[in-house]
Amino acid sequence: MARINIPLDALTSRLNLSSRFDSVRSQSIAQRFAGLKPVTEFFDVKRISKPKDFGEIQSRVNYNLSYFSSNYAAVIAMLGIWGLLTNLTLLFVLVFVVVGVFAIGKLEGRDLDVGFARATTTQLWTGLVVIAVPVFFWSGPFGYVLWLTGASAVTILGHASLMEKDVAASFSEEAV
Repeated sequence: MARINIPLDALTSRLNLSSRFDSVRSQSIAQRFAGLKPVTEFFDVKRISKPKDFGEIQSRVNYNLSYFSSNYAAVIAMLGIWGLLTNLTLLFVLVFVVVGVFAIGKLEGRDLDVGFARATTTQLWTGLVVIAVPVFFWSGPFGYVLWLTGASAVTILGHASLMEKDVAASFSEEAV
């Protein structure tokens, strides 16, 4: 049976995905959110219009993804928090693991002595893993990640494709 080769580079090169995330990796969280645009500019209904063709969609998405990148990161963070608040089991597991790791780290290698029972650090780590891993998979993390990806993509790409470019950017593009 012949293999099907999908040229992913040809599909993603039009959106410039490889270099788009380079600046995100090199920035701290404070720098990332320092570039937040005002809410009135992000939700400017006067700039929303239906694009004429796919070329205009591409142009708008390329411009808006870089221009509103901090706002889009905030949208992803808010959707992520919303998803965790609606999936309380996953939230519980994450809090349980963070608190467990913190508590076991506070012991600094000493045994936990509760009076009637004694547990070594190895037993505590094993207990944390034995409890957390099954509950984690039971809570549906893959569904959460797929929901977060889909909701973020629909929200961000929808906004980016419907929001017209800034007037100054449109004029500078025509001058080139």
